[in-house]
Amino acid sequence: MADIESVTAQKLLQSFMQFRKTGWHEKKIAGYNPSEFKVLATIQRVTAEKQSEMKVSEISHELQVTPPTVTQIINTLEKDGLVERTIDPADRRAVKIKLTPTGMKAVKEAKAAFTETFLGLIDYLGEKESEQLADLLTKVHHYFQDLNR
Repeated sequence: MADIESVTAQKLLQSFMQFRKTGWHEKKIAGYNPSEFKVLATIQRVTAEKQSEMKVSEISHELQVTPPTVTQIINTLEKDGLVERTIDPADRRAVKIKLTPTGMKAVKEAKAAFTETFLGLIDYLGEKESEQLADLLTKVHHYFQDLNR
């Protein structure tokens, strides 16, 4: 294990801190904050796979966040006309969530904007370095996951 005076450890720490300061993970995507985008994209993906609407509990499970967090986001998305709630005819206690046509269009636009950002990064770094970065970030993810076990 490297000691705290390690030049490499300091460089990694500084890089992580600079990266976090960019706030890239907090920026709006096509006008939606990241949590709204994640909820919209999850509803779009899962409903397309399952050919059915989703419950709040299913969305929260998919995103690994609490149901009240999802409910709060759904309330905002519903006010904006991006999702709608319906009562499940099989279980009148259950509420199903689905994208409206406006919501589907919003997901498509947000995904395109998100993809464009990463295509720009690939143009900036080049294909080879982009592949290396993706591989390294995957390793970093696994390292930190293992630390938390």
